[in-house]
Amino acid sequence: MKLPEKVTVKEVGPRDGLQNEKAVVATAEKVAWVNALSDTGLTYIEAGSFVRPEWIPQLADTGAVLEKIRRKPGVTYAALVPNVRGLERALNAGVDEVSVFMSASEGHNLRNINKTIAETYPVLEKVVKEAKNAGKSVRGYISTVIACPYDGPVSPKQVKEVAGRLFAMGVDEISLGDTIGAGVPTDVERLLGELLKDFHARQLAMHFHDTRGTALANVVKSLEMGITVFDSAAGGLGGCPYAKGAAGNVATEDLLYLFAQMGIETGVDLGRIIQAAQQIEKTIGRPLASHQMEIYRMAGGA
Repeated sequence: MKLPEKVTVKEVGPRDGLQNEKAVVATAEKVAWVNALSDTGLTYIEAGSFVRPEWIPQLADTGAVLEKIRRKPGVTYAALVPNVRGLERALNAGVDEVSVFMSASEGHNLRNINKTIAETYPVLEKVVKEAKNAGKSVRGYISTVIACPYDGPVSPKQVKEVAGRLFAMGVDEISLGDTIGAGVPTDVERLLGELLKDFHARQLAMHFHDTRGTALANVVKSLEMGITVFDSAAGGLGGCPYAKGAAGNVATEDLLYLFAQMGIETGVDLGRIIQAAQQIEKTIGRPLASHQMEIYRMAGGA
């Protein structure tokens, strides 16, 4: 198996993790959590979202979070932005990188953004242009890249079409999301096999949810195909408000253990990530389901 020597882990827990929690976490608790994550060796933390508060009330205070966190040199603090109005708020809060988002399937895009795919492109094009004019890098998220809770299986060519449009706008990197955690390694192979015909592996990241317990297997297949950037959430937090039954993201600590055992460098401290996961676990008041957290508890940890 040909493996990379080093990979990048991008922490999305403060956004993709907390957006699916029923309880709203206090701003001070979010700030403390992002600060803890900043001390783990992570170089990328998605701190929140500037989606309208009535859509995602759990993240209504993202501006305050970005203004109050202790920024560590070398760490990129990103946020999700739906439109130009959200971009203005993000820039005022000092965001380092802007993330735009849409789905590869019409059904999910309509429920998540309230627009068709065709209607979404011009909105995102304006965001990307203005973000670039402001000197910011831009990341693009594509949801439902393997299957949609409304439309069923999604064609890799459909995903490639969306990716091509986003890259043409000027997006720097695209994160491919298995939103409902339906994928298995053969699905990942088909998806990346199609996209890598037109795009380089360094332009792509993978974002797996672990609904059916296949996320780590999908990560290994992605590694085999040259991908070196992976999204995850400490504690395995997450889900999707517009995809009923979708489980959390692959846990950062489980991802780190996998990479360490395979001899792949991340630069992230597993022990400190577990501590950060414990911190948010206490804050939300329920046990988190990552494998490393469970092993830590069985070994007598708090």
